[in-house]
Amino acid sequence: MSGNPFIIVAIDGGAASGKSSTSRMLGERFNLLHSDTGSYYRAVTADMLRRGASPDDIGSVKAALADLRLGTRILGGSAEIEISGRMPGDEIRSREVNDAVSHFAAIPELRAALLGYQRGQADAARKGGFRGLVMEGRDIGSVIFPDADFRFFLFADPAERERRREKEGREDRVTERDRIDSSRKAAPLSRPAGAVAIDTTRLTIEEVADRMASVISARFAA
Repeated sequence: MSGNPFIIVAIDGGAASGKSSTSRMLGERFNLLHSDTGSYYRAVTADMLRRGASPDDIGSVKAALADLRLGTRILGGSAEIEISGRMPGDEIRSREVNDAVSHFAAIPELRAALLGYQRGQADAARKGGFRGLVMEGRDIGSVIFPDADFRFFLFADPAERERRREKEGREDRVTERDRIDSSRKAAPLSRPAGAVAIDTTRLTIEEVADRMASVISARFAA
């Protein structure tokens, strides 16, 4: 990439559409800091549950958010979230968190609390000496970085996505989560205008990453 310009790559899509694997591959290929915003929402959800907050009780959520302290630790090329100096563990993949995360993520106040933190990962990438940032989620190209240099939207057949989760040994109601995320009023899951859409149903992760990388390389070659 001529002159090594700092770039931001936004990757959106539903659960098990291939976002995490391909974004990590792009991060390694182009020396981009990888940011998984889904893990951020899971970590905050786990923290909300520990504090006894409920998505049905906005007062309890606001009280927990008032004490929310977020930080970033870069590990293996990824920007990992810290909450009050503590890195979350396996609890963020628990059934309890999985069932609650989309409900907490639909709360505008909680999304607002994470907005600045997510955008701040670009500064973390610059300070860390990366050539850019690759961020994955559900509203990256539409809300977090609407002016990202590259925006992609990944999707796949629901049955294939369920199969992927089963192969990973994880329980994840992908169709129900997508329904909640797509219908929420605050930053719903949707394909951002102008984003490159890729159907990953019958593609390997390597093939998806190659398609995305070719888009990035072609623009700089031009």
